Amino acid sequence: MRRTRILTAVLALAAGLLAGTPPALAADGTAKVSLAADTYTWKNARIDGGGFVPGIVFNRKEKNLAYARTDIGGAYRWQESSKTWTPLLDSVGWDDWGHTGVVSLASDSVDPNRVYAAVGTYTNGWDPTNGAVMRSSNRGASWQKTDLPFKLGGNMPGRGMGERLAVDPNKNSVLYLGAPSGKGLWRSTDSGVTWSQVTAFPNVGNYQQDPSDTSGYASDNQGIVWVTFDESTGTSGNATRAIYVGVADLQNSVYRSTDAGGTWTRLAGQPTGYLAHKGVLDAAGGYLYLSYSDKSGPYDGGKGQVWRYATATGAWTNISPVAEADTYYGFSGLTVDRQKPGTVMATAYSSWWPDTQIFRSTDSGATWTKAWDYSSYPNRANHYTMDVSSSPWLTWGANPSPPEQAPKLGWMTESLEIDPFNSNRMMYGTGATLYGTENLTNWDSGSQFTIKPMVQGLEETAVNDLASPPSGAPLLSALGDVGGFRHTDLTKVPSMMFTSPNFTTTTSLDFAETNPNTVVRTGNLDSGPHIAFSTDNGANWFAGTDPSGVSGGGTVAAASDGGRFVWSPEGAGVQYTTGFGSSWSASSGIPAGAIVESDRVDAKTFYGFKSGKFYVSTDGGATFAASAATGLPAGDSVRFKALPGVKGDVWLAGGASDGAYGLWHSTNGGTSWTKLANVDQADAIGFGKAATGASYQTLYTSAKIGGVRGIFRSTDKGASWTRVNDDAHQWGWTGAAITGDPRVYGRVYVSTNGRGVIYGDSSDTSGGGGGTDPTDPPDPTPTGACTVTYKITNQWSGGFQADVQLSNTGSGAWTGWTLGWTFPNAQTISQTWNAESTQSGSTVTAKNVGWNANVAAGSSVSFGFTGSWSGTNGKPTAFKLGDQNCTVA
Repeated sequence: MRRTRILTAVLALAAGLLAGTPPALAADGTAKVSLAADTYTWKNARIDGGGFVPGIVFNRKEKNLAYARTDIGGAYRWQESSKTWTPLLDSVGWDDWGHTGVVSLASDSVDPNRVYAAVGTYTNGWDPTNGAVMRSSNRGASWQKTDLPFKLGGNMPGRGMGERLAVDPNKNSVLYLGAPSGKGLWRSTDSGVTWSQVTAFPNVGNYQQDPSDTSGYASDNQGIVWVTFDESTGTSGNATRAIYVGVADLQNSVYRSTDAGGTWTRLAGQPTGYLAHKGVLDAAGGYLYLSYSDKSGPYDGGKGQVWRYATATGAWTNISPVAEADTYYGFSGLTVDRQKPGTVMATAYSSWWPDTQIFRSTDSGATWTKAWDYSSYPNRANHYTMDVSSSPWLTWGANPSPPEQAPKLGWMTESLEIDPFNSNRMMYGTGATLYGTENLTNWDSGSQFTIKPMVQGLEETAVNDLASPPSGAPLLSALGDVGGFRHTDLTKVPSMMFTSPNFTTTTSLDFAETNPNTVVRTGNLDSGPHIAFSTDNGANWFAGTDPSGVSGGGTVAAASDGGRFVWSPEGAGVQYTTGFGSSWSASSGIPAGAIVESDRVDAKTFYGFKSGKFYVSTDGGATFAASAATGLPAGDSVRFKALPGVKGDVWLAGGASDGAYGLWHSTNGGTSWTKLANVDQADAIGFGKAATGASYQTLYTSAKIGGVRGIFRSTDKGASWTRVNDDAHQWGWTGAAITGDPRVYGRVYVSTNGRGVIYGDSSDTSGGGGGTDPTDPPDPTPTGACTVTYKITNQWSGGFQADVQLSNTGSGAWTGWTLGWTFPNAQTISQTWNAESTQSGSTVTAKNVGWNANVAAGSSVSFGFTGSWSGTNGKPTAFKLGDQNCTVA
């Protein structure tokens, strides 16, 4: 089940990991580092969900246009043709990692091409940046951003309330945003470009989940939590007169303006003692519906009510589905059927046991039915059936006793929406996935409706560790909240997460290098062991025994032959064992909390790191000795790995901007280290299959090289580097883990803090190519044959997105390129990535950027753009590379 989102990594980040540091400069002040570029295809290792979906937003003007927001994993747009979700915020970079947390979304009902996202992960010091409002005129294909003078909290308490961001349905240049932390209500009158506080609004909120929390996480004032408009009080082009605002204040939770935001008053007669989680206005019926809880969620809630406010008369009616005395949960999810006024639904979001509850009324709340009820306790009668065959892990491998069932209907069910154009379609978010149905009205006829995961493409897990063994499954993952998975096929959802035991969060995993069937993992569990072993490559598991005092998973290392293990758990010192952890002995010479790894050749050699010191054991972990090496990072934001196949070959990445920070290499088991001068900063290191003709495995790192943050690859032991991601694929923070695939050259697995496991495959299957200086790109004078593939990847009314792949089909390498074409229908480019473009009339010229100038023979480079069109959006039929005509694929 869902607990607080993975905060350990964020706490480490708050110590300074994400603060920038200047790159090494040459005499002329420019960074001099050799870089090359490669074209990669990026995908998720499919899990389908795994995280909390606190918000779902349907556009009220256009059918099948919907968005979902996650607390730390960005925003998504629904693709009706494939019934999948497309990620929209993968372009958020390292320095702005907090902008992957989405506190609110708004889809413009006047111009459906426009969408807005209020972003920021924490309102306390864990997030180094202020919040922002992202705005897009092409449905999230590209964004512009306005930074705010305060923080936003996509992963803070109360994040399931909302929506805090709203577009005026009559005058769409007007938006409102509810701010936390006592910052009040904000308004934009220029489509989100600029914002100012609504000083006339009288209440900034006062609710704190836990006022005694000194971290500022639970003690933050949750502020203004939702904004909704009564569209019937305005006309097209004129600001809506009646606006309702929800405030985190148990005594004063709802305010209204009747003069387009000029003045505001507390609604008289409103309920007190509760927070209004949602306010949904049904203009056709003349009602504002409100779901109340005595807590802010998304986990807590003891009592709740549902109310109806008549907008014309001011009459309040308690329409709670059950008596307050019978609630042990709060209400939050709330929706109305726009096709059938009077149909309203609500969720008991904090009903953890035996299950969440969903309520439905077709008479404006006068009477209700439940999604499930007791036939005779503890047996249940469900109005629904559940089909989780597409994501079978949603059962958690559980076989509970009634009245619990597996899979559950859900928990943390704070988002619930009926499609405004389709009474049969409903979606709702949970702490683990997004569910939906397409035959909802069966409920009203007394027959069952079917609930299925409607989550494909939405990947929201926080990744703590990754492993790619040389045989068996290509990928093993250690994840927050859902434990981890064994992927035998990256394109398919695994049948189950790791079980026996099922850690709420897996903190570390390792396999025996010469015996990959032996795997170990450690993690967190409310009660029970914190370590588990597998002898079949992670397919099945059995629990080990904890040493005394263990309180958390920590890190673990397996000997190269699988005959012994070293474990550095939380709450106890470093331990070692032979066999499978039936008993443990304390290691000496190494401090508690050290990070541990194993040599990948010598079964008795283990390594550790703590507070600037590197430690080595040559007796299977019984005793460690500190290396005399100096100059390593002083803190503990470090990850290191030993190279397979070479004894004593170790790479170490990490540091902080106020001290040593970078990538180090040792060839003598940590006795001495060499810092790579061409790496500014590095945070994770991994290895993969060597390039053709290379004798050393390929290096992969999440790093800053040549002043550029990204994912890099080296086929020559770090002498030169290739950036393999691009600005459209950054995924916020990627510093927890990285590994190549020992069986597939160029494949790299990247950890994210909320976008799941990303993997990339290279277009350069040979592994050739050197580097180029990004600050001094060569003149674009390519020669030889070329092929162009032009693909429209997304299209909407008046706009489109396209990808262009340019392949070098000649015999010589290019050291720069310029591609030209003419649009057939006067299309206009608005934004380009991975290239620089200019346009004159219908003629377009696209030129390489510094890092992707080199294109080896047989390789290709890709770039993309968004543009506008009208009438027809035909594809160009001819392309020229300089003066050379290209083949059009």
